[in-house]
Amino acid sequence: MRIAVFGSGGVGGYFGGRLAQAGEDVIFIARGEHLKAIRQSGLRVDSIAGDFVTHPVQATDIPAEVGVVDAVLVTVKAWQVSEAAEAMKPMVGPNTMVIPLENGVDAPDQLAAVLGAEHVLGGLCHVSALIAGPGHIQHVAIPPRIAFGELDGRTSERVERLRQVFERCQGVTVAVPADIRAALWEKFLFIAAISGVGAVTRQPAGVIRSVAETRDMLLRAMEEVAAVAEARGITLSPGIIQKTMSFIDNIPPATMASMQRDIIEGRPSELEAQNGAVVRLAKEVDVEVPTHAFIYASLLPGELKARGKIA
Repeated sequence: MRIAVFGSGGVGGYFGGRLAQAGEDVIFIARGEHLKAIRQSGLRVDSIAGDFVTHPVQATDIPAEVGVVDAVLVTVKAWQVSEAAEAMKPMVGPNTMVIPLENGVDAPDQLAAVLGAEHVLGGLCHVSALIAGPGHIQHVAIPPRIAFGELDGRTSERVERLRQVFERCQGVTVAVPADIRAALWEKFLFIAAISGVGAVTRQPAGVIRSVAETRDMLLRAMEEVAAVAEARGITLSPGIIQKTMSFIDNIPPATMASMQRDIIEGRPSELEAQNGAVVRLAKEVDVEVPTHAFIYASLLPGELKARGKIA
């Protein structure tokens, strides 16, 4: 399968690297020194699931050079999705699948608005990976898992074909949930809570889960997302909050979410797509989310400063 990876950071580098390792025809959309290093020396991935290097690697910063592909993995930051959708138009043919792997729940609709709903699947992943240096991805925590499916819940041949592709990848677990929108909200419940509480406290998972007050804050943040999902007609799995807390209890204690790392280091982050989105989506259905409102208000000045909107 010919697959473009639009955004070759931690997530795109890891899953795209595994696809290339498995023999798929993968083209990485990257930029700057990262692109230069990938072209010269291949993509190096250091992983708790096994280190590897893919070389030679197809990589470019000009999507129009790629031509039509079978699938596009969209792995840019959440605030870059609409811009990326415009840029990837030359790669999208009549049968191209577009799979967003961003945090949050907005990306499928943002892509559909530009590319057409018929091309877009729902998608999500679990992995803690980052760019350690140009051409170098480091997978530091969380067993890598990818899930995707048709947004209307139907089964399809194209989804099954893509599932089989990922099934052949080492170091990846793949799933096709019966309800991908519910699965997206279940990931959202996890990531908005752990990112927000981690960012506002500036502490890793091991600390915030072990201090009674911040553990309670995590639970309240998850409960609020569940309430918004219910009000919006999304049916989450029974016991999802307890399952998510158990997951958090078992990740390495030093784990930090990508949004949290960005905020701590003074970079633009996914605040608007995570805690900001909880607040926005809650208002639409008249649900109170005081924990997320506090987190969002606390982090917003730093976010605006990182984006150059305030001094």
